[in-house]
Amino acid sequence: MEKTDEKQFRFGLLGKNISYSFSKGYFTKKFSELDLPNYSYENFDMAHISEFTEVIQKTAHLSGLNVTIPYKQEIIPYLNELAPSALEIGAVNTIKITPTGLKGFNTDAYGFQKSLEPYLKQHHNKALILGTGGASKAVAYVLDQLKIEYSFVSRTGKNNGYTYGNLDQNSIESHRLLINCSPLGTFPNITDKPKIPYAFIGQKHLLFDLIYNPEKTAFLAQGEIQGATILNGLRMLELQAEKAWEIWNT
Repeated sequence: MEKTDEKQFRFGLLGKNISYSFSKGYFTKKFSELDLPNYSYENFDMAHISEFTEVIQKTAHLSGLNVTIPYKQEIIPYLNELAPSALEIGAVNTIKITPTGLKGFNTDAYGFQKSLEPYLKQHHNKALILGTGGASKAVAYVLDQLKIEYSFVSRTGKNNGYTYGNLDQNSIESHRLLINCSPLGTFPNITDKPKIPYAFIGQKHLLFDLIYNPEKTAFLAQGEIQGATILNGLRMLELQAEKAWEIWNT
């Protein structure tokens, strides 16, 4: 872990194998632009969630944290309080460090909703959520708010959803919003993509991939070939980061 003890206001990202992370570069640039020389942002790369206790105990001047894969759900028992939306979603990606303890928030939901809404059309009334991890919980929460029906897709059919092998022409054509919440296609494994029947995707489909690196995943590229509208996760990340910054400063 990096040592920046001289900084009076320290922020960071909890995750596993996160050297590629968006957050450190984003906030380092932000602190520079805002002329905040006493602020720093660092990666806390943890092999296991149990290392979180050491991070809290040994990191001086820690003011706030983001949380990413695979700890958005595992972090919850370590927190003193959850914001209502984080409690309902069941996943945390932002932690505010307060005099009374650690409070968990979910800004993924905000980022996803605000980045998705400009692209929604009336026929995007049913969705398939590919993956069942922490990010999928925020996506499902937003779809509930937007009154969009959805089903999960996973290898095992978790949450009364589809398995990838069960998807057919009808299931693809009747769900015109497809959201990839799985890590498939993330750099460096950029040729990977969810195993869905892409041939049935058409011009009325909207494909949203929460991945932002690469900019156009194999999932999005295949959807684009089929004529679908495509959207990656970069704007969602920017929006959730700004919401986290707002939380840390209120």
